Parts: sequence; C-alpha cells; structure tokens
Amino acid sequence: MALLPSVRRRGWVLYDGDCGVCSEWVPRWKDVLARRGFAIAPLQEAWVVERLKLPETDLLRDIRLLTLDGHQEQGAGVYRYVMRRIWWATPFWLLSVLPGLNAVFDAAYRTFADNRQWISHTCRIPAPSR
Repeated sequence: MALLPSVRRRGWVLYDGDCGVCSEWVPRWKDVLARRGFAIAPLQEAWVVERLKLPETDLLRDIRLLTLDGHQEQGAGVYRYVMRRIWWATPFWLLSVLPGLNAVFDAAYRTFADNRQWISHTCRIPAPSR
C-alpha cells in the first residue's frame, strides 16, 4: 500500500496473515493507518521475519508495530500507539491508559489474541490462501 504523497512513512502495523479475523480486520484500517504514515504487512512476510528475528511462536503471538527507527510495540501497546495518533480515537486511548481500565484493556486484548484462531474458525472467517 502506497502512502499518500504528503505523508511521511513512520512504520508498519504487522499482523498474523494466517488468522482470518486479523486478515479481515487490519486491511480495513489500511487507509486510516496510511494517513498516519503506517503501512500494513503480514508477520509472515520474509522481510518481517528477517527484520524482527524472533522465533515463530513469539513472532505470531501478537500484532506488532515497527517504526522506521526500529522501535517496536506489540499487543495492546499497538492499539494504544495508533489510537494516540488518530484524533477521533484519542478518547479510547485515554480510557485505555486510565488506572484500572488499562488492565481491563490489556486483558481484553490478550483474551482475543489467544483465541483469534478459534474465533476465526467459529465465525467462519477463512485465512487468506498464501
């Protein structure tokens, strides 16, 4: 996905390309992310595997964000990082960092992430053929 000419690339949002929910959901946000300087890519792409140098079980455990300078976020931190940069999502970011609610946000993310393959199967959201 090419960025808009006036937008400086900041990095990539990296998702599990073998997960049906992830492969449906993340690409729907590609234009919103592109306006903030982020492209999207599956974690399974060769350049991602090479750049992150993580064992597959760690690599695919969470959604990840990689900035041009090498900074990484993972899991719920990716959502916080992105929400902080979208003006209309700022209220959600604020809720996600409030004491007490931050633990709820983290637990909700972890529960979803740990069950995303089951959710994809149950909801009959197939992973794209690779």
